Amino acid sequence: MYDTILLPTDGSEATTDAAAHAFSHAERYDATIHVLSVVEISSGLGTAGRDEEKLSRRKREQTVTAKQLVEEHAPDGVDATVTVKFGSPARVITEYATEIGADLAVMSTRARGSAERVVFGSVTEQVIQGGDTPVLAVQH
Repeated sequence: MYDTILLPTDGSEATTDAAAHAFSHAERYDATIHVLSVVEISSGLGTAGRDEEKLSRRKREQTVTAKQLVEEHAPDGVDATVTVKFGSPARVITEYATEIGADLAVMSTRARGSAERVVFGSVTEQVIQGGDTPVLAVQH
């Protein structure tokens, strides 16, 4: 049913909850997990000099955090890759899901609301609305 599962991570505890679901699905369906971390480039950061150093450091930090997530939560035999990209999180997640042909994206959310209307976290909501990949939103 699922061959390629995308797990976006921001390094938060909520991502750990989503990871449990993603790795469970990967194990069950013998799917590959793509762990994606996005370094958001704020309007105050450019790509020259010190800003470039900051971005490089943030990329290294997020790579380490994503790899730790895999090491701590991936069951034996589950194939997982880690990718870190720069940009707007929702846009990068949506584009990367298409790029890898993801069958499912598993994302954390701080969903709130009533049974009639659930409001998801902003990035998760944007990915649900803006992409073609099915999203499993794991409430934290």
